[in-house]
Amino acid sequence: MAIQYGISGTTAKGIAASVERRVAEGVLGPGAALPPVRRLADGLGVSPGTVATAYKELRQRGIVVTRGRGGTVVAQAPAVASRRPPRVPEGLRDLAGGHPDPAFLPALVPPSRLSPGARSHRSTPRLARLEETVRDWLRPDGVPVEHVTFAHGALDLIGRLLSVELRPGDAVAMEDPGYHHLLDLVTALGLRMVPVAVDDEGMRPDALRAALRVGVRAVVCSPRAQNPYGGCFSAARRDALVEVLRDEPEVLVVENDHASSVAAAPLWSLTSGGLSRWVHVRTVSKFLGTDLRWAAAACDPVTLARHDGRLLLTSGWVSHLLQETVHGLMTDDGTRALVTRAQEAYVLRRETLREELSGRGIEAHGASGMNLWVPVRDESAVVNGLRSYGWWVAAGARFRLSSEPGVRISVTDLERADAVRLASDFAAVLGEGESEATYGG
Repeated sequence: MAIQYGISGTTAKGIAASVERRVAEGVLGPGAALPPVRRLADGLGVSPGTVATAYKELRQRGIVVTRGRGGTVVAQAPAVASRRPPRVPEGLRDLAGGHPDPAFLPALVPPSRLSPGARSHRSTPRLARLEETVRDWLRPDGVPVEHVTFAHGALDLIGRLLSVELRPGDAVAMEDPGYHHLLDLVTALGLRMVPVAVDDEGMRPDALRAALRVGVRAVVCSPRAQNPYGGCFSAARRDALVEVLRDEPEVLVVENDHASSVAAAPLWSLTSGGLSRWVHVRTVSKFLGTDLRWAAAACDPVTLARHDGRLLLTSGWVSHLLQETVHGLMTDDGTRALVTRAQEAYVLRRETLREELSGRGIEAHGASGMNLWVPVRDESAVVNGLRSYGWWVAAGARFRLSSEPGVRISVTDLERADAVRLASDFAAVLGEGESEATYGG
């Protein structure tokens, strides 16, 4: 049996390492079942306790999951082989990537004066002028700005915080559907995800309350441009969520405002609600450039100390060259005008496609941001059907935990004529598989 599965080892660590290699090599793919504990123990000539310890280590590291009577299987996004988007077939229009339109991105020019490289920046990890620019950026939206910090992107900051605050097996409330890289990150950290349903106003208070009842220790959410659903908090929704969260003051609330300046929706931030543990994260990759791996965050003092303490022990600081570049762009009038143009264009393109789909009886969600979420009954049929018409969209399975099927369409470079053609082709694909005039839900 051990030979059949390609698993070897005589110690718990050796068995776990063998399984990990097989997963990394693709021999054991997502969903592949591992042998029952006693069967593998007999095959390897070790005690069942040794195999059980190996499986426990693999679970804690996000490589396998246990499904009760269904046994132990490789995770859908194992930590050693994180899901990557499928390669876009040649000749297809890519509407799956979620990337900004390059026409609205400024030229990235490194600073002419390089900061001295002979000294450590650990004592002054953040440029004071960029800190003030960040405060000026956040303050008008009601985000408290007494404590700010930087990181190498939102995922870097969120991953660092979750690894400091939580332990393998702890529960995290995650949007459903939600951003697939965040879902993969939480799995890789060995944390347990509790799905929280979203609608056009973001996280639903009733679903969040249910997640808190089962003991989640952190909540990760988007206040606007929610990816992939496009929801954005209203003032009433923000207040309702804050009311729910006030009953759990020790829960860390992570607010990921990833699209910020091009979200085309007002920010109703949870951070203005007097919560005890919170962090508001913003990146610039969606409007200054995907190569700018930088994020700013405002947070409570405890969260600041824990984040910066761990950062100090790893990379130490975010490159001052990167900080200089970001500061130059954020304070440049030409760049600001370009960002405004991008925001206006994305609103027009998103609304145009939504109207074209609606006119053909197709429901789509996208109150803000750069994507539309279209509920469908069969994701594979729709993705493959649109492929035959020359379009490549993202199947919703990558974004879902327990929510209903759908596909995500990125609209950033979709001109009006393209939107009309795509909506027509979408209706044709649905018509090929459904007899009803309308489709959705």
